[in-house]
Amino acid sequence: MPGSFYIVSTPIGHLDDMTIRAINTLKSVAFIYAEDTRQTSKLLKHYAIKTPLISLHEHNELARIDEIISKLEEDLSVALVSDAGTPRISDPGDQIVPQLIERGIKIVPIPGPSALLTALVTAPFELREFTFIGFIPHQKKAQKTLFDRIKNYPGVLVFYEAPHRINATLKVMYEHLGSRLVSTARELTKMYETCETFTLSETFEIPSPKGEYVIMVKGFYGTLALPEDYLEHYEILRADGWSEKDAIKEVAHARKIPKNTVYMAVKNAKKESE
Repeated sequence: MPGSFYIVSTPIGHLDDMTIRAINTLKSVAFIYAEDTRQTSKLLKHYAIKTPLISLHEHNELARIDEIISKLEEDLSVALVSDAGTPRISDPGDQIVPQLIERGIKIVPIPGPSALLTALVTAPFELREFTFIGFIPHQKKAQKTLFDRIKNYPGVLVFYEAPHRINATLKVMYEHLGSRLVSTARELTKMYETCETFTLSETFEIPSPKGEYVIMVKGFYGTLALPEDYLEHYEILRADGWSEKDAIKEVAHARKIPKNTVYMAVKNAKKESE
């Protein structure tokens, strides 16, 4: 449609995941704004799409807004694509879209691949509720603010992370969330696609991390703050498949009490049941 702004999802790895509608849209618009024109050029060449490409990334997004609005007001159609997946999900587009809506310009989403949803369906968690966080901040103060806000969320927490930061990020998550169950997915739809599940700990590290990661963290199981709830808290974790050692450590960590306090409570409870 003339004067419309199309947000087009593209493959996250496997080129066959490109939809027919996405191909036809990119062929029919007047211009394609791409996060990385070099990356998008490979996709366009594969599907014989000859539409002109213009770069749009985090460093020039604001500068491109007037240019895009001018084209749309001339009844030219424009598409936005990211390097891979669905634009605006931790990618450029957030600055532009609200301004287009304010001017009454039609936004047309072209659905397709998303690393977020592709990874989520591989996780061993109930998916009735989840929240997408994206990349965690690098500054410790900002990290604490973020995790203080989300640590009691009952649904699945979803993050993105680069390979060179994945292990540092897992340690930050353990520091703020404790020994939660975590599922990771990397290289999705590619030859070396890997999905793993493990429990956060002080010492756990992913050996030789490669590829972009989606990290999914099991939600908080409830607030049990009273001392008499030590054992109830412990039993909930054990029923969830946690080892005795990790369950004791997590109860102590969550309540900020000595591990030995929890250990002795568990030990005494065992004696009483014998």
